[in-house]
Amino acid sequence: MSEPILLSLSGSLRQSATNRKLLREAARLFGPGTHIEADLNLPLYDGDLEDGEGIPAAVQTLSDQIAQADAVIISTPEYNKGPSGVLKNALDWVSRTDGRPWADKPVAVMSAAAGRAGGERAQMVLRGYMVPFQPRILQGPEIHLASSSNEFDEQGKLLSDRYESSLRTLMQKLRAEAGF
Repeated sequence: MSEPILLSLSGSLRQSATNRKLLREAARLFGPGTHIEADLNLPLYDGDLEDGEGIPAAVQTLSDQIAQADAVIISTPEYNKGPSGVLKNALDWVSRTDGRPWADKPVAVMSAAAGRAGGERAQMVLRGYMVPFQPRILQGPEIHLASSSNEFDEQGKLLSDRYESSLRTLMQKLRAEAGF
């Protein structure tokens, strides 16, 4: 049996973002396999751009990565009670590509945010955004990393055993859902 391909999408573009750290910890706890970090630094969706030039290469790459992945993890910050515009833009662009890359794909969603709710609202909205794509979104355990800038050590490892235990359980469920 081959090793799984795990794709991660961060709703934050900053390299040192806590959502990226959370995704890296999730990949570590997912276990052996190929981990790919998607690049969501895409042009804003624009129908005129699509009509004039077609699907941008970076968008097609993202769509292909989703299609080829055995499982996907998405982590978003909470901006104004919802997911980041970066993440929504990526979802909008991918919806314009051929095929149905998300269809029946095992997906785990999580959030890391500065606030005390840990991005709970953003994650709830994100789950709604995913409905048209018809992936298999895992229902839990939910990961809402509150006060996220205080939750990692200098190497990017989670400090809280409680968060790590929940994330490990979620990644075990994702791995099983992907058939590994």
